[in-house]
Amino acid sequence: MDTMMGLKRTDSCSNITKEHDGKEIVLCGWVSRRRDHGGLIFVDLRDRSGLVQVVFSPEVNMEAFRKAEHIRTEFVLAVRGTVSLRKAETINPNMKTGEIEVFGVELRILNSANTPPFYIQDNIDVDEIVRLKYRYLDLRRPEMQRNLLLRHQVTKAMRDFFDGEGFVEIETPMLTKSTPEGARDYLVPSRVNPGKFYALPQSPQIFKQILMISGMERYFQIVRCFRDEDLRADRQPEFTQLDVEMSFIDREDILAMMETMISYLFKKTMNTEISLPMQRLSYREAMDRYGSDKPDTRFGMELIDLSAVCKGSDFKVFETVLTGGGQVKAINVKGYAAIPRRELDGLVNYVATYGAKGLAWMCYTAEGIKSPIAKFFSADILDGITNATNAEEGDLLLFVADKPAVVAAALGQLRLEMARRRDLIDPDKLAFLWVMDFPMFEYDEEAKRYVAMHHPFTSPQDEDMEYLETDPGRIKAKAYDMILNGTEIGGGSIRIYTRDIQEKVFKAIGLTSEEANAKFGFLLEAFEYGTPPHGGIAFGLDRLIMLMAKRSSIRDVIAFPKTQSAADVMSQAPSEVAPRQLKELHIKTSVLAKS
Repeated sequence: MDTMMGLKRTDSCSNITKEHDGKEIVLCGWVSRRRDHGGLIFVDLRDRSGLVQVVFSPEVNMEAFRKAEHIRTEFVLAVRGTVSLRKAETINPNMKTGEIEVFGVELRILNSANTPPFYIQDNIDVDEIVRLKYRYLDLRRPEMQRNLLLRHQVTKAMRDFFDGEGFVEIETPMLTKSTPEGARDYLVPSRVNPGKFYALPQSPQIFKQILMISGMERYFQIVRCFRDEDLRADRQPEFTQLDVEMSFIDREDILAMMETMISYLFKKTMNTEISLPMQRLSYREAMDRYGSDKPDTRFGMELIDLSAVCKGSDFKVFETVLTGGGQVKAINVKGYAAIPRRELDGLVNYVATYGAKGLAWMCYTAEGIKSPIAKFFSADILDGITNATNAEEGDLLLFVADKPAVVAAALGQLRLEMARRRDLIDPDKLAFLWVMDFPMFEYDEEAKRYVAMHHPFTSPQDEDMEYLETDPGRIKAKAYDMILNGTEIGGGSIRIYTRDIQEKVFKAIGLTSEEANAKFGFLLEAFEYGTPPHGGIAFGLDRLIMLMAKRSSIRDVIAFPKTQSAADVMSQAPSEVAPRQLKELHIKTSVLAKS
């Protein structure tokens, strides 16, 4: 193979323009495509910046032409050549460099390549496991490189913004104390402290609060976090978040600052204007209208409460639910009264996955209402349903009757599904909003106790403090989530900053004084040394970039992600370790070794 000795790269492939006509340049990159036209060999040379066409001709240099006959896709080349304007009939308007080509004077083959298992191009139809196994090839594809470049630009813009607002970036520890509240920790055994373990941080929550106690006032960090939980398209065992904390502020200060930051990011990296202020919904309103605390507001089709309208009907299913304290809600799928019966039957199974025991429907046709349940309703009730749902000829009403939580989950998801099927979601629209006034606690039926809906360091709202010891279920929290297109991209709260309130919250979630001191004693003690009022937020960087890049999975915006089984199929992690290493760590495993 050749080397670069005596040759120095002068330009990137896609930066060559017609202004370079006649100039000698040196390019380096990979062979994207090779075409042999008999007397000429054409090579599309690719580097991170893009493509340029290189022409090898025996009339220009026979040695370079002969070497070009042996190159193949993904060979690594260095080319010295002269830029030339293409003839008008050969200009390629689909290439940035389509007006020019480079006539190769010298060709060096720096490395050969096996035939790749998939094409190095955008929009390939390849199993994701194959892509992840050969991630180094997958990352050569232009769309993947664009995703990573966007990620770089966003994180740089974040740092620039916060630096301009007087924030300090401070690193917090990766090896911390295990406090198993919420997701499972990833544990790291300590060799020098036999039988003891560190935990990888699920977030820097406690440390950033301690930084506020330390007087840093404005902190941020782009930080890796770890959670040993079940995975899905927008989750990974290790992920990155933008972490922010501020002292001497209230909720309005944080919301305004974060809206400005998001607006700055989109303008700086995508030249997109974000309308401010963002919409705000209470948790209760979001659940009532959309069946979700992270609603997608790019389309309508809101949930309509028909409980009062349907009460007193002869339809026993609805009456039984309403008598038992449940709800009847519906969505209006405009213009879909001609839905095939087969699809309706499939929707029954769809809502069943979210706990609903059934799905009722009404089709508004030219002949009137077609529905197997219409006969159980009086004319007045049918009129009430029609008026409440704004139903008209051509519309389809879908009903769910059940406990409020089931109705919200089933009908909220059905709303999204019907919007997808009806193509109601504008992929180019950016629908930001805040959801606020969350319940402070939710009751865990399995554990028979209250748990924090966000985390136990969130402050109760001032008017609800009195219920901490008497009625935790009615308390609202000073918490807020930022939602983009139905995905939570950030969440935070105003924090507790006094020991007595923090101890009451620990007690409300079932921690004894001894347990609270064992897990969080250092934080409780720190509260006694002059803690300022403070609050913050954390943004899921992977999710945010995923939405900005219009991808459906965060794995497409992370350089080396894990699969849904938390495995790296490229490096084969996790893997077994040598018995000697386990012995040094004073660990024995109950898993039988494979024979």
